[in-house]
Amino acid sequence: MADPAGAGPAVSSDAGSTTGSDDETGGDVAGERRRIEALDVLRGFALCGILLVNIGPVTGMGYDAVEAGRISGPAAPELWLHMLVDGRFFPIFSFLFGIGFAIFLDSAAGRHPRPRLLLLRRLAALGLLGALHQTLHPGEALLPYAVFGLLVLVPASFLPRWAVLAGGAAGAVAGVTAVHGGMLLIPGMFLLGMAAARYRVPQRLDRLTGRVGIAFALFAAAAVPAALWQWGEVEQTGFSTSGAVAGLVMAGAYTTGLCLLMRTPPAGALHRLFAPLGRMALTNYITATPVVLAAGWALDFSAQDRWGALFALAAAVLAAQWVFSVLWLRAFRYGPLEWAWRCVTWWRPVPLRREARPAAPAAA
Repeated sequence: MADPAGAGPAVSSDAGSTTGSDDETGGDVAGERRRIEALDVLRGFALCGILLVNIGPVTGMGYDAVEAGRISGPAAPELWLHMLVDGRFFPIFSFLFGIGFAIFLDSAAGRHPRPRLLLLRRLAALGLLGALHQTLHPGEALLPYAVFGLLVLVPASFLPRWAVLAGGAAGAVAGVTAVHGGMLLIPGMFLLGMAAARYRVPQRLDRLTGRVGIAFALFAAAAVPAALWQWGEVEQTGFSTSGAVAGLVMAGAYTTGLCLLMRTPPAGALHRLFAPLGRMALTNYITATPVVLAAGWALDFSAQDRWGALFALAAAVLAAQWVFSVLWLRAFRYGPLEWAWRCVTWWRPVPLRREARPAAPAAA
């Protein structure tokens, strides 16, 4: 479906979760799939960062030293997590959710007479899952995503793309200046992601390398003073404008930098590393919580200084999720929760198992 400003159809992807299946790419299947895979890589990369942010609070170890303004020194692990990870990956994930939402709407419009009904059902299912997840991990993101998706993205789907872009920019600025980031940054990032999809940025990514390079240079240059600003206020408790600005700018640098790396020889390795995690982002995000809770109870992180064990646990969880994702996706088209979410969205069972490829005919 063309957007109000004539952006044309977009390749399908599960909003904020997995990529579209092979029968949804349309047109240049190989080219469209490559572009979807770039989103999978970004999503998997963001998932890794989000686990690093969440694992401390979920285990009970937390980041109390940073939050209370008590830093043991410039080499303190909690300080570097605060400066390089905290607040950097949540904007990326929110931006990708906005992209996925718009892409799914475009795909659904060609296959269902009431595509927004599918989105409402999709958001309701996400909200229910998020509410259940909140019982294990208060402060998780899925419930706010569902609420803001309903309040912001659904109405914005009726607007022309320039209005969505303007609203996203205004929302992002307000999110970092008026409310100092946090969950209230979600609406702006959602709208910016939706605008990116409306302007067909994912579909044109192969032809935008120069512009992505310029964006990376600008974000990287801005990240230095922003990080220094945050460093100067690192003992300030709670959310801060400096932390929100630094987080948003560094999120932009991480995103554009990874997009550039996807155009270099290491692209294959990056895809193998991050794409399986990204294709099953919903499953991996949810299942990490009970695993980390159990490990936190068994290993007792209440001492507040077991950073080596905490990082080892994060690496072990991600490694196990990567292995599971790779093995699962060899046999199935979607992750378990992605498939259930898709069935609820379409209100019917959808194929899960991959079709066996026919054997090549023997040479005469």
